[in-house]
Amino acid sequence: MKILVTGGTGFIGSHTVVELQNKGFEVVIVDNLSNSEAKIVDSIEKITGIRPALEVFDLIDREKTADFFKRHNDLKGIIHFAAYKAVGESVQNPLMYYRNNLDSLVNILQAMHDNHIPNIVFSSSCTVYGQPEELPVSEKAPIQKAESPYGNTKQISEEIITDTVKVTDINAIALRYFNPIGAHPSALIGELPIGVPNNLVPFITQTAIGLREQLSVFGDDYQTPDGTAIRDYIHVVDLAKAHVVAIDRMINKKMLKQMEIFNLGTGIGYSVLDVIKAFEKTSGLTLNYKIVPRRAGDIEKVWANPDFSNEVLGWKAERNLEEMVSSAWKWEQAFREKTVNPES
Repeated sequence: MKILVTGGTGFIGSHTVVELQNKGFEVVIVDNLSNSEAKIVDSIEKITGIRPALEVFDLIDREKTADFFKRHNDLKGIIHFAAYKAVGESVQNPLMYYRNNLDSLVNILQAMHDNHIPNIVFSSSCTVYGQPEELPVSEKAPIQKAESPYGNTKQISEEIITDTVKVTDINAIALRYFNPIGAHPSALIGELPIGVPNNLVPFITQTAIGLREQLSVFGDDYQTPDGTAIRDYIHVVDLAKAHVVAIDRMINKKMLKQMEIFNLGTGIGYSVLDVIKAFEKTSGLTLNYKIVPRRAGDIEKVWANPDFSNEVLGWKAERNLEEMVSSAWKWEQAFREKTVNPES
């Protein structure tokens, strides 16, 4: 059972490769290493005892993508993570986001169709809901106008997939997830942004370890209990397991229709300050942070109604916020120790 994981050396991708291998799947990774490192494959091998194959190229290259699929036409499915994902960056550089996130998807779907590869799990996002009219947000919530080009690429990608499955034999599951944080319990893989982090938790851990002088909290004037934005944070291992469940569902022909959509979240909304407090409690440290103006493209509050995923997909998030931030801190410490003492 061979599965392609695009972006498989990235944060969510690497954790998903581990879970796939733990379940007996053969994994091939394609990654352009724009926001990750090839040595992540070494860490995956240490965890599972199996080294996944890695091919380094850019999926927006149509010819290279077509060639890859011709050589791997025995794939049983694809989990597609390879995309740019920073809200703020997408506002500053929208064309880069549209070209990368959409062209790569079109090339993959075309190659799937040409080589009769049946199944794709698409890494979607709660950003497709914009600022929802009702909370918690279910899969039946209307799609709002996207607040950022990043969010818009996820909306358009879902539309491209929906239109494609109507006229092909391709099956698709779109997993709309909320805010992945945390790290593998081995502390061998975790969230490793290249450059300045765009996400909250790696900025927290990098500030705590002294890599960043101060953490910026973007806005304290939202209509929330403490004024800071609220999100549904989900442990990356819980998230990774959901992708394995989705692939199993497709291979075992349990889908109820050709395109299915599931929210992946805990159903609990935490504010930015809630996350900071949870980190301070579990680490015993006091974070240096300051309130700064809101960031363009951010929404005020969103959290999931995960009932449909729990009941129909047969998946449920298990880890709480303190476990999430604690695992992220353990990963940060292990990574920096390895940087200082490479032999450790």
